[in-house]
Amino acid sequence: MGAIMWLASYPKSGNTWMRSFLHNLLRSPGESYDINKLSDFTLGESQAPWYQMFDPRPVSDYTLDEVRRMRPLVHRKMTESHPDTIFVKTHNALLEDAGHPMVTLDVTAGAIYVIRDPRDIAISYSHHLNISIDETIALLNNEGAATGGDAVNVYEFMSTWSRHVYSWTNTPNPQLLVIRYEDLLASPTKTFGSVVRFLGLNPPRERVEKAIKLSSFKVLQAQERRKGFIERPSWASAFFREGKAEQWKKLLTPEQQELIKQHHGEQMVRFGYR
Repeated sequence: MGAIMWLASYPKSGNTWMRSFLHNLLRSPGESYDINKLSDFTLGESQAPWYQMFDPRPVSDYTLDEVRRMRPLVHRKMTESHPDTIFVKTHNALLEDAGHPMVTLDVTAGAIYVIRDPRDIAISYSHHLNISIDETIALLNNEGAATGGDAVNVYEFMSTWSRHVYSWTNTPNPQLLVIRYEDLLASPTKTFGSVVRFLGLNPPRERVEKAIKLSSFKVLQAQERRKGFIERPSWASAFFREGKAEQWKKLLTPEQQELIKQHHGEQMVRFGYR
């Protein structure tokens, strides 16, 4: 039995990019690892099949209480899938929901938390959800915000962007690595290298550089154009849309920028988002 290394983030913060890097690093394939097989090494905490091991009904029929009771059982089941560390993606905040923990700490080995400027998340997530930027900003500010609860995924509880960030990052822990999406863009070798060291791996430098190259945003975009991507919503033209930083400077109105800062200024300052 292993233990879970969480790959945690608020949605549209770079979690899938991180998963691709880990697949390319651990497998070292000749070409970029298939983005439609990212569950090979990185399980999805909310994916329906894990819950249907305990209740075979369609997951869209589950009540919230049923999911809450099953979640720790699923987490423990995941640890049985591999004798060592298991990477598990989650968008859950590190909080309790109606008295039930969203993350089962007694099967947890650690976490990699990817954070992104909420002003850029507002743009990216609005495309992903097919809603307006104003509606997306309201979601980032919503204490009860959740995602999933459909035929494919059970619900994940995010709360506000600030509360999500605070829940994962406020308590320093040697088993927690916090990295910024913007640093993955600006200094990929240094930042992905910190991930490798955090995991206690010691691959040759060339292997790390190869994994970075094979999981670059342009490569992922090209893969999606050729093969499609099973995690892309049906209404979205692309999952890997832009992958840039500071688009908010051009695409958000001053009023939208100010509204985000009013709600999230404290956590933004903590991570250098001025």
